[in-house]
Amino acid sequence: MRVVKILLLLMIFVIVVYGGDPVIIKFATVAPEGSTWITVMDEFNQAVQEATNGEVKFRIYAGMVQGDEKDVLRKIRINQLHSGGFTGVALGTILPEIRILDSPFLFKNHDEVDFINSKFERRFAQNFEYAGYILLGRAEVGFVYVFTNEPVKNVEEFRGIKMWMWEGDPLAEATFKAFNINPIPLSLTDVLTSLQTGMIDGVYTSPLACIATQWFTKTKYMINVPLTNSYGAVLVSKRIFNKLTPEQQTILKEKGREYFEKLTMLSRKDNEKSIEAMLKAGIQKIEVTDQAELNNFYEVGRKTRENLVGKLYDQQLLDEIELALKEYRAARKEKE
Repeated sequence: MRVVKILLLLMIFVIVVYGGDPVIIKFATVAPEGSTWITVMDEFNQAVQEATNGEVKFRIYAGMVQGDEKDVLRKIRINQLHSGGFTGVALGTILPEIRILDSPFLFKNHDEVDFINSKFERRFAQNFEYAGYILLGRAEVGFVYVFTNEPVKNVEEFRGIKMWMWEGDPLAEATFKAFNINPIPLSLTDVLTSLQTGMIDGVYTSPLACIATQWFTKTKYMINVPLTNSYGAVLVSKRIFNKLTPEQQTILKEKGREYFEKLTMLSRKDNEKSIEAMLKAGIQKIEVTDQAELNNFYEVGRKTRENLVGKLYDQQLLDEIELALKEYRAARKEKE
């Protein structure tokens, strides 16, 4: 009997001191093993484990082993997974208004991107929380460009391209509608084969993703006018987040901000290097310098944003972001 009591005391001591089994957060992303995304995610995971004395850790599934982003979201909803790194397409299924950050021809440089994100981040984080998720940090995919097999220098020439569209993406659909293009909707996994067979001859993606997916091997031109800046983020479900102690929750948020800001900066450098690598491999960059043609692209962006009011976001949010950008640009111009 005494031995049993001693064993029980030892078990209680272990639970009190070590907190029992660690909380394992199952995380999935389409980013492949060896990518900067996964390298930083591993660093983040290690930092979280050290800060929580091993009481919280991530189990990372990379390279679409858990399916595409829609599959990951579905698995989070049924508690098979708990967290994911997502692009705007998946994020928009949770919080449609976040897609305004992906709208075409909204941003002209990274400074504008950072300004708007910092100004509106609290609003989006709160709304993600209302939807059942905690925003651990922005993980920007970067500026997205159009890659084609035919040279395109203006809006009119876009209409001759058999353009791919990410299947089920309302923003891409609205964008190409503003271009007067009928895109071909496909899942990510079908794009490379469709380029090979000639079913499509135009895609849009970040330079880094274009290399990772090998789409650049089946295209010839890159139109050097960013179509959009692709917003990305790491979310964790409130279901598992609420199992953490307040201290652990704070650690997760603080480390998330630190490491995913680092990821955004590294992604920008990787995208620059990816453009250089593709140019060396034979991709030709098409520069659009005529202001009238650029204005036509910006008009496509304006139409797209207006057409999505009431569908993805309200007029007030659109007005606030466009006004903030206008004021920011005016202030920057005065300093120059």
